[in-house]
Amino acid sequence: MKFFGQVQEWLLTQYWLRSLVPFLAAAAAFVIGAIMLAILGANPLEAYAALIEGAFGSLNSFADTIVKATPLLFVGAGICIAFRGGMINIGGEGQMVVGALAGTIAALSLPTWPSWALIPLCLMAGFLAGAVWGTVPGILKAYLNVNEILTTIMMNGIAVQLMNFLLSGPIMDPVQIQQRSFIPQTAQLPAASFLPRLAPTRLNLGVGLAVVVAILAWVLLWRTTWGYRIRAVGLNPQASRRAGIRVERYAALAMILAGALAGLAGVTQVIGVNHRLFTDGSATGFTGGAGFNGIVAALFGQLHPLGSIPASVIFGALLVGANKMQRVVQVPTALITALNGLVVVFVVASEIWRRRIAARGELAHTPLESQLTIEGEAAES
Repeated sequence: MKFFGQVQEWLLTQYWLRSLVPFLAAAAAFVIGAIMLAILGANPLEAYAALIEGAFGSLNSFADTIVKATPLLFVGAGICIAFRGGMINIGGEGQMVVGALAGTIAALSLPTWPSWALIPLCLMAGFLAGAVWGTVPGILKAYLNVNEILTTIMMNGIAVQLMNFLLSGPIMDPVQIQQRSFIPQTAQLPAASFLPRLAPTRLNLGVGLAVVVAILAWVLLWRTTWGYRIRAVGLNPQASRRAGIRVERYAALAMILAGALAGLAGVTQVIGVNHRLFTDGSATGFTGGAGFNGIVAALFGQLHPLGSIPASVIFGALLVGANKMQRVVQVPTALITALNGLVVVFVVASEIWRRRIAARGELAHTPLESQLTIEGEAAES
């Protein structure tokens, strides 16, 4: 036990490991996944080779990986803002849904508008709808101390039911009503609302917009007064309040911005990829789980908007490549889900260790009277 304690002590003092922790966690998850594949009689090397080929083996597969990464990056950048402001946003799924609804309704309502006006209108509608959906839990948490995890999850459910209601009649495709097939989807959006694509792939302008948004999120957090105040509130709300920062305002603002970026993720999926809104009765039927996977991408990127860019590509590759891996090695669909879950668990768990490493670094440069407070915060995390 003493030996393992010494090893852990050495690892915790190697500050260069901070940036490697998420990658080591992902590697550990893939090792566990390889053991599971071997138990099922599949060759792990063949399986992972198929995964990489499925994600990057051709122009179309690479484009699909980037397309899958785009909503993760939007949501991940918003998650970085929310978490830095002390808010835990689990409502990305619902915020994506309402953003998609708002953009869809805007496009269907103004089919004769030109692209230069309709596309910005749809994006703004999705942005504002997501912001509104983030405002409710943000204000409830900031001013009434209502648990934001519960409220964002409940807002997800409300968004899904709103989508199901609208797609069951008010905005259902008129052709479906006439044919009495009643498939819950809208009519195809007017071509003027489509984001430009890189033919012959599905890669569209949304990916460029997502990268710009991530950069702007970094500028906001680290290059503006507002961002400084958001980070200060997240680090220590009591000290921020004593310094004259309006804690409630900036905590709520962090959640509002997170919702707005998730709303952008939803509307870009509609006008950039699907060109219509549809549902299977659940949020994931439209979002593909991007509202939750974006959280993992943000954590993998160490809650830094720029770090979320490569993290989103990695998880996009995992989601796209898993389909080919399943076909090549003939493993059950449940194993692919389990592999994704392993990566999520290991990456999230690694965040605790990363914080302990950071706390050790602070202890080395902190007066003795402050060290007990840092150690307590590290233990709580």
